[in-house]
Amino acid sequence: MSVRRLAEKQPPSFAFTRENLDWAKGKIAQYPEGRQQSAVIPILWKAQEQCGGWLPQKAIEATAELLGMAKIRVLEVATFYTMFNLSPVGRFHVQLCGTTPCMLRGAEELKKVCHHMIGHEGEVSSDGAFSWIEVECLGACVNAPMVQINADFYEDLTPDILTRIINDFSAGRTPKPGPQIDRQNSAPIGGPTTLTDPSIYEPKATSASSADSSEQGPA
Repeated sequence: MSVRRLAEKQPPSFAFTRENLDWAKGKIAQYPEGRQQSAVIPILWKAQEQCGGWLPQKAIEATAELLGMAKIRVLEVATFYTMFNLSPVGRFHVQLCGTTPCMLRGAEELKKVCHHMIGHEGEVSSDGAFSWIEVECLGACVNAPMVQINADFYEDLTPDILTRIINDFSAGRTPKPGPQIDRQNSAPIGGPTTLTDPSIYEPKATSASSADSSEQGPA
């Protein structure tokens, strides 16, 4: 994994909203006495959400202060986990899986779409709408290739399908997440391929001798 650094341009301050502060305190209270710092990841996640999808330095420091942690310890967490974005992202942040199953199924072609329609990896488009990065496995290998856009997965992609999805977001439409082909979740393409014989689901006939034995009970 490459070195992850904070963005050069940083906002001058950060403060949790009252709602998010109450949420964070509730999350802290879920941990045993002396273990409240274990809430660092969900609180950083909430701070990132409040900041529009990325973590400024001041948000990291505010999280450290809230949890009574050294700032460097919270910075270590924020820079280790790639779920935390250390620079601004677009309103629609595309995470493109480049791990082996997606790569074998066409992720390289999807990268070309992102380059063409959004721009360089890690940069925000001029209108502030889009950004994209390549990430490691997102756990939808059977539906490769796929991307995550904000909180949703878009799977079974082709360059044309990804182009349509990006265009939909640009036009203010919300594309339906999940598989983009005719299949249900991760079921086989084209429908079931095993256990398709209807006869195996028919009730078995009970013989007369078996029925008599069951009625008589044990000797």
